[in-house]
Amino acid sequence: QVQLVESGGGLVQPGGSLRLSCAASARTFTIYAMRWYRQAPGKERELVAAITSGGSTNCADSVKGRFTISRDNAKNTVYLQMNSLKPEDTAVYYCNADIRVGTIQIRTYWGQGTQVTVSS
Repeated sequence: QVQLVESGGGLVQPGGSLRLSCAASARTFTIYAMRWYRQAPGKERELVAAITSGGSTNCADSVKGRFTISRDNAKNTVYLQMNSLKPEDTAVYYCNADIRVGTIQIRTYWGQGTQVTVSS
């Protein structure tokens, strides 16, 4: 069973920074694309950023220039560096990854979510 474990969330003042981490684990697996989503109360879950196995990235317009997604393949970990945080960034952030376990088909897995609160 694949598990995605997130860390790094918390309370920060507007203009501050946080770095989220998500580490994937399984017996034998190959990780392809990894992503960060977020969901604020009363809103749909939205894609924040994505990164392919080759390192190509894409970010939502609302965070472009402030957030950076990266990955360390040796550690099976994806990061989200969040700078210049705004109150509207407050949400539960979820890690997501496309993973092949053994030789079976690729499936999408989700982390448990970590709370990010931006408030003065």
